[in-house]
Amino acid sequence: MKTIYPFIMAVPEADRQLRGRNKVLQLSSLARQAVQLSANQSGVKLGELMKSPEGAPLPVGGYFWSLAHKTDYVAGVVADFPIGMDVEKIRPCAPKLYRMTADDAEWKLGESISDLLFFRYWTAKEAVLKSVGIGLKALSLCRVIEIVDDHHLMLSYKQQEFDIEHYYFNGHIAAILAHPVVQWMVQDISGWLVSERQPLTI
Repeated sequence: MKTIYPFIMAVPEADRQLRGRNKVLQLSSLARQAVQLSANQSGVKLGELMKSPEGAPLPVGGYFWSLAHKTDYVAGVVADFPIGMDVEKIRPCAPKLYRMTADDAEWKLGESISDLLFFRYWTAKEAVLKSVGIGLKALSLCRVIEIVDDHHLMLSYKQQEFDIEHYYFNGHIAAILAHPVVQWMVQDISGWLVSERQPLTI
């Protein structure tokens, strides 16, 4: 694929109000719709989206997929290489989460520790671990090795390096394994679709 198309979709208000398992199931369904939109944009026909017993997405016809969902937004992407994606709302977090997510050497790569930097690290590591089919149990083995710029980080996991691209929108951050051309597709609640990278404004 010359271009990959990560789709981010706003969750309808009625679905945001759901609770418990009903909410999880509906958000998962919406995220799978985002995966399908990404496939359609790439001209890929996907079969049934299946997961391994460990919960990792299984390739479909040689194509890989990843999804993420939060209360306000869901996201999905399809690529012809192992892909991982995450999305989070930028918000204050407990100090213990900072310590769990990265060590002192990693935090020293930034000019200062902030909620934004925390979620850059968290989403980047989540995207890497999703791409290799490993859950957050391997969080400490995935390390940030360079802050390239406001939109890119370099990470390492088991002696392999990963370039992560970030996208910022409406107080949220999305992360994806970088590709020569990434065209972000973001749909807000009114249906307006935008496909250009937004500046970093939180």
